[in-house]
Amino acid sequence: MRMRKRTMIKWLLVVVVMLAGVGSYVTRSKQATNQQSITAVGSTALQPLVEAASEQYSASHSGIFINVQGGGSGTGLSQIESNAVQMGNSDLFAQEKAGINPKRLVDHKIAVVGVAPIINKDVGIHHLTTRQLIAVFTGKIRNWRQVGGRNLAITLINRTQGSGTRMTFEKYGLRDRQSAVAQEQDSSGTVRQIVSSTPGAVSYVSFGYINKTVQPVSIDGVAPTENNVKSNRWKIWSYEHIYTNGQPTGLTKKFLDYLQNDHIQKTLFNKLGYISVKDMQYQRTWRGKLSKGSGVA
Repeated sequence: MRMRKRTMIKWLLVVVVMLAGVGSYVTRSKQATNQQSITAVGSTALQPLVEAASEQYSASHSGIFINVQGGGSGTGLSQIESNAVQMGNSDLFAQEKAGINPKRLVDHKIAVVGVAPIINKDVGIHHLTTRQLIAVFTGKIRNWRQVGGRNLAITLINRTQGSGTRMTFEKYGLRDRQSAVAQEQDSSGTVRQIVSSTPGAVSYVSFGYINKTVQPVSIDGVAPTENNVKSNRWKIWSYEHIYTNGQPTGLTKKFLDYLQNDHIQKTLFNKLGYISVKDMQYQRTWRGKLSKGSGVA
């Protein structure tokens, strides 16, 4: 009798353990099913904003993972065109990039950024004219003393050819001149670090990457400030686009709506140095044509 009782208790324990395991498996399965992830690739100028926004969004939405990678605007556009990712980040309009078919791509203008030349702080320069800027970046001027700085050789640092920041700087800063052949970097953060630590170095970054380690340069008496970008007095600026392949759905749409929320634009955008498209006094087409207004309905 006692033996039967012990045997029954053992079997009851086995059943309980099995049911607990099944319940745990079902719970884990539900969690796995509820997990969602999307990937954004491209512009390093836009990367800090998308990273910060994705962290905030994921923190308040359980089971969400948004993977954000750099690589440059060319990479973002090619990846979204091939449907390899859910979001392609770009400083450029898709129409500006050779080899990209914009037909199926949907443009979501997220923000505006200014781009400014930066130099090593030991150069002793704060201002340049447009003519001097072009001469420096095309290699016609090779020493900073030729434009009122110290006796230091100019070390030019470029972004890679696929960079939207580079195309924006050459189009609106150098007035369609190409920068001289020089070392190239695919990250704005790396560019800033090299300029800050290399005597005589000069390059260009979006406003969000400017800090006390480098010296931004005014052009023709106009300082690289957000207010000057808004009024188009500072002409070296670009839209920050997130492209989708077709109309966005699901998590991609929800995240894009989150980025375009007024509260996020007034808080996170300002904190990281981005300008809301709604605050622009001018809009610009992919061909560079300006018109009055923000372009936001």
